[in-house]
Amino acid sequence: MKKFLVIGLGNPGPEYAHTRHNIGFDIVDAWAQASTSIFSPARYGDRAEIKLKGRSIILIKPTTFMNLSGKAVRYWMEEEKVPLEHVVILVDELALPIGTVRMKTKGSDGGHNGLKDIQAVLGRQDYARLRFGIGQHFPKGHQVDFVLGRWQATEMEFITPGIERAIKLLETWVLAGAHTAMNQYNQ
Repeated sequence: MKKFLVIGLGNPGPEYAHTRHNIGFDIVDAWAQASTSIFSPARYGDRAEIKLKGRSIILIKPTTFMNLSGKAVRYWMEEEKVPLEHVVILVDELALPIGTVRMKTKGSDGGHNGLKDIQAVLGRQDYARLRFGIGQHFPKGHQVDFVLGRWQATEMEFITPGIERAIKLLETWVLAGAHTAMNQYNQ
């Protein structure tokens, strides 16, 4: 059975729940819930598993905090014996409009501390990442407050469809590969 590792980045703890920076957690939570799978605490993260047409998808919410995500990624790749081409990292993205979903198979960290740590630990940039747009609606100098802030009611109309689109993209990635997923779902 082919295995895939989907790692949604975020920070553990109720004070970070459903913040913009934790959209990776929200996406894997929604996918697990839709598949009636439940997360269980494990080493360096909470783990759930879903099946999709003969494939096993391991969903991880690292508990290492965003800036130390690389430790969890490396651990779960080794623990589950999943090759890098079957790993995708889910992150928030300031440079994309709210709710926009975009997959890339390689690239820089784009200033994202979670990706920066993953690249430092893995020593490479050629892994898939799904970037979820959170927009840039904050006054100069208030980026941290914005990223760690909760969604406004007016933003929610973009978040739910964005999460649904992200899950469809991820299912396509598992079943047909990154290029098909990107062609069908990148906005």
